[in-house]
Amino acid sequence: MTELFIETSGHGPTPLVLLHGWAMHGGIFAPLAAALMRDFTLYRVDLPGHGYSRDCDLPLRPNALCAALRARVPRDALWLGWSMGGLFALAAARDAALAPRALALLSSTPRFVQARDWPHAMPSTQFAAFAQALQADYRATVERFLALEVLGDVQARADLRALRQEVFVRGEPDPVRLREGLALLQHSDLRADLSTLGLPALWLAGRRDRLVPSAAQRAAAALMPRARHAELEHAAHAGFIGHAAQVAAALIALREAPP
Repeated sequence: MTELFIETSGHGPTPLVLLHGWAMHGGIFAPLAAALMRDFTLYRVDLPGHGYSRDCDLPLRPNALCAALRARVPRDALWLGWSMGGLFALAAARDAALAPRALALLSSTPRFVQARDWPHAMPSTQFAAFAQALQADYRATVERFLALEVLGDVQARADLRALRQEVFVRGEPDPVRLREGLALLQHSDLRADLSTLGLPALWLAGRRDRLVPSAAQRAAAALMPRARHAELEHAAHAGFIGHAAQVAAALIALREAPP
């Protein structure tokens, strides 16, 4: 079994675990990592089937990942989950062995597909069409997804160029794991868990995000006892690239929240 890849960097006093989104890898956080090196020690995880964890045979399931990380990352860390990575960060919050001190959910949501009582998400028909396109031509589908991640951002052209440069730097993701990731996004609904999570949390949205509406994160924050919602006014889905300084400032403020 190939071990789960975790890149460690920085020399700050607070550990910070970063979990990327669908079809990406931990290297995608490079602009944000550069802004955080002095304040945090970073643990950038490549999820199973992604990046340098492409051949890791762990299932792409939140509970399995948490079990694998118990001996690899410190307790009492701050956890950041971007997009799909937020589902894994929320699972870590329920894991007593990991015991995060706080959560940052960046352009993430407890439910990615619309329901009758959850309009702040992608319609199920649109999601199904995306999954079918992945089967037909996964590389073209990933390229189209990159464009959606920056759509609306004031720095969209530069951010898309950065994503395209990084996305395959660590190799192509496993197409089987991409399908597993889409199934996770399609079927996960963690709304009922949020009221049980008493740690400090920040739902940080891009106001121009076309994939995860800011309204979804505002609604999610309202379900958590100690959560708040904030927006990056000019950002889309991948706001940590062109707005790294703002995201870093929000994480430093979250670190100072009472335990």
